[in-house]
Amino acid sequence: MRAAPPKRATHQPQDSSARVLKMPAAVPAIDCMYYVATQEFMQQWDRAKQGELECRMERSIGGLPRYPSVEEMLRLMDEASVERVFICQAKMWSYWRKWMYMDTRLEDVLQYTERYPNRFVGLAGYNPFRIKESLAEIETAVTRHGFRGVYVHIYGFDIPLNDAKMYPLYAKCVELGVPVSMQVGHVLEAMPSDCGRPIYLDRVACDFPDLKILGAHTGWPWVEELISVCYKWDNVYFGVDAWMPRYLSPPILQFVNSRLGRDRCIWGTNGLPWKENLEQLETLGLKEEVKRKLLRENAIQLFGLDKLPKAKTAWTEADATLVDEGEPLIAER
Repeated sequence: MRAAPPKRATHQPQDSSARVLKMPAAVPAIDCMYYVATQEFMQQWDRAKQGELECRMERSIGGLPRYPSVEEMLRLMDEASVERVFICQAKMWSYWRKWMYMDTRLEDVLQYTERYPNRFVGLAGYNPFRIKESLAEIETAVTRHGFRGVYVHIYGFDIPLNDAKMYPLYAKCVELGVPVSMQVGHVLEAMPSDCGRPIYLDRVACDFPDLKILGAHTGWPWVEELISVCYKWDNVYFGVDAWMPRYLSPPILQFVNSRLGRDRCIWGTNGLPWKENLEQLETLGLKEEVKRKLLRENAIQLFGLDKLPKAKTAWTEADATLVDEGEPLIAER
């Protein structure tokens, strides 16, 4: 039985003029991979996935985080020096039971992006079984609500990323001038992982050379496939997300720190703890320029965050205090 959808609500942008962010002397990070994590939404997700696989990894970490309020989420972001978080309108089709068991609505994402437009960024979702309706909603999300791209979770649909059902999405993203982020590599739900082989992005890039593509989740265990596509194409990026940094494989670290990789890597967490993730990142021996690009600058470039209204901020290098006056937090360095 489908879980009852949460009540629809409209949210007014909140006056954050008095909000002061105390950030340590570090790069204000941008997390390009997150999801709706309210208590209400996660309870709905718990009900929907009853009878689905609870994989060994999920059991080991105790499941995905959930927050009693958006403000509590912001508090943890501030503690970790995370400036912005991308909230994905995730659409996940159950391979076993053949229904959309994670069906995130625009309203679920808007409760973040409309209330705190200076802290959260929306990515629209896509259902390849409802192409016309999905494309219309994506256009609404981008043109009316300022979403900066689209996120795809392909596995349960049991089609590869270069399937014909995906091409209308890619054409729409080119038309709207926004990137598409796609999980590549293995999947931890009860779905076939081979649908997300990173090498499929090579054919997509051949057919859509103007489409900006982010291969999320590192592509593991086919990391070298994603690296090879990033070596070849200017428009393909490597998502360093969904892994704690201490577990990143040597080829990933070598690519991130390399001349050809440093401009192509984007950081994210997929719900892993921000503070611990960033602390581990500091132990990897990355060059300072590489850390700036990975944590911030590449995301700004890929998603066009520099085209948003300029931030009205006061930045003091002495104590790295960022004062938010209600505009997007793109700090000028």
